[in-house]
Amino acid sequence: MTPPVPVSMETLAGGKVWFVGAGPGDPDLITVKGRRLVESAGAILYAGSLVSEAALAWARPGCVVEDSRDMTLEQIAGWLIREARRHPVVVRLQTGDPSLYGALTEMVRPLDEAGIEVGVVPGVSSAMASAAAAVESLTLPEVTQTVILTRVEGRTPMPEGESLRELARHRCTLCLFLSITLLREVREALLDAGWSDEAPVLVVHKASWPGEERIVRGTLADIRERCKAERIASQAMIIVSPALGARHWPDIRRSRLYDAGFSHRFRKADRTA
Repeated sequence: MTPPVPVSMETLAGGKVWFVGAGPGDPDLITVKGRRLVESAGAILYAGSLVSEAALAWARPGCVVEDSRDMTLEQIAGWLIREARRHPVVVRLQTGDPSLYGALTEMVRPLDEAGIEVGVVPGVSSAMASAAAAVESLTLPEVTQTVILTRVEGRTPMPEGESLRELARHRCTLCLFLSITLLREVREALLDAGWSDEAPVLVVHKASWPGEERIVRGTLADIRERCKAERIASQAMIIVSPALGARHWPDIRRSRLYDAGFSHRFRKADRTA
């Protein structure tokens, strides 16, 4: 196995701010590169309401660590700029992946204006961690080959053409972020889009968080009551998909990639298969 390539200290010089995806909750799901940046950082600003403090265990002694849970955007940007002028490596540690509902662009713009170099390290999204927790596939041959990552309109409006009702008409896998308190609206939108009340729904609360993860299965008709019974009202991923439960179907369409009768550049087809 090839050893991981170390983070180049040359690329880390000059007060660079790294937006690091800490993953969905389990500190072991941070990437190797993300962990190395945490280890080398002179200052770390973490989203304390969402990121497990266990992810800070790799911070070096003397590292400046601050929780951003009560900060405004301006305060976050100011903190990152100030620390970047004091340390060669500054880390903004965010939940999941920084590019998904992470206000990345909003935080980067003030850094650009201040002339601060920026880098991004991707992280494991809660959508993928939730599917993993439930041993589900988000895609399945001849069932769905498309995954939509979205949210239900709440205090943040949705752009034209992106309402859940419109997106749900594709009848593919839907991963709904930041919407667990809007399950009534989820049901209404999907029913209007042609889904059945019997459509399976998966809800995962705190996916991958050690000792805190909870998995709730139901249908459009009853998932809201099931989540209320479990007192799940935050930090939950909703997955609605025609592929849910396929593990227990009597038969499924197999992927051509592993079919003995299918040729590709690494294997010739067995014509007798």
